[in-house]
Amino acid sequence: MKYQIRCAGLPLAVYREVATHLRQVDGVQTELVPQRSPQFDYAQSQIDSLWVSYDDSTPQVSERVRQILAYYSDRYGIWETIESY
Repeated sequence: MKYQIRCAGLPLAVYREVATHLRQVDGVQTELVPQRSPQFDYAQSQIDSLWVSYDDSTPQVSERVRQILAYYSDRYGIWETIESY
């Protein structure tokens, strides 16, 4: 499973924390997607989104990823799925 998610207004440091937290789960890979806006805006994050990929045939991995994303969602806002494979 591979999907791209974003949380509006999430700062760079928190995106990095989420990516690192997810990578601690065996088999999970992440990639930060930089912001591509032509104009700088202090209200925008330097990160546009986050790619998350893992083998979803293991229910424990899927559940752990869901728990981690829920933890950050409770604190910073809803994750929006942009793209998935």
